[in-house]
Amino acid sequence: RVWVNPKDGWYGKEDLLVKAKRAKKLGMRLMIDFHYSDWWADPGKQVKPAAWKDYNMEQLKQAVANHTKDVLGLLKRNGITPEWVQVGNETTNGMLWPDGGVWIWDENKDGRPNHFDNYAALSNAGYDAVKSVFPKAKVIVHIDNGYNIDAFKRFFGRLKANGGKWDVIGMSLYPSYYEGFDKDKMAACNKFISNCMENIEWIDKTYHTPVMVTEIGMPWDDATT
Repeated sequence: RVWVNPKDGWYGKEDLLVKAKRAKKLGMRLMIDFHYSDWWADPGKQVKPAAWKDYNMEQLKQAVANHTKDVLGLLKRNGITPEWVQVGNETTNGMLWPDGGVWIWDENKDGRPNHFDNYAALSNAGYDAVKSVFPKAKVIVHIDNGYNIDAFKRFFGRLKANGGKWDVIGMSLYPSYYEGFDKDKMAACNKFISNCMENIEWIDKTYHTPVMVTEIGMPWDDATT
């Protein structure tokens, strides 16, 4: 993962380079995950980098492109080629709020309007920037709740309608954290995994797009998982 201007330097581009060099030395395949934030980005928080907070849409698109090229250019100059690049982390509700915010379950969530056109433009700015540095890299658009086919239908249907581009669809899956797991742990876990597999099959048939579970986890202290 890489953040724009993290306070302590962790997950900044220089820290990313150190880790990418280690991955290359170990013969690992590499995916770069752009958060386009100074800290963690996920469905509950997509905070603009402090340096971008007053930017308009055109400036935000340029900032996304510049940041993406800057980081990937650093890798390229050091002989490192990522196989995949993720343009945004769990962007189920968009990114760079409020300008790129989207709310697939509520058209006007808490008074915040949908900006799927803006989100698509920002995501595409990242996509095009990736291709300008590494034409063969596969660009991932990543949202959470891989078990929820309705969310993927809504999100990628609207992204496609607004001209959004991707090479791979990424999903998060945390099958043992959801409601109902404590009532029947293995049955609930298996149900979420089964739903995720059905979702992957639907994506393949609908978009003919590769799918990656790019984020997954289960409780470390649960012996039954």
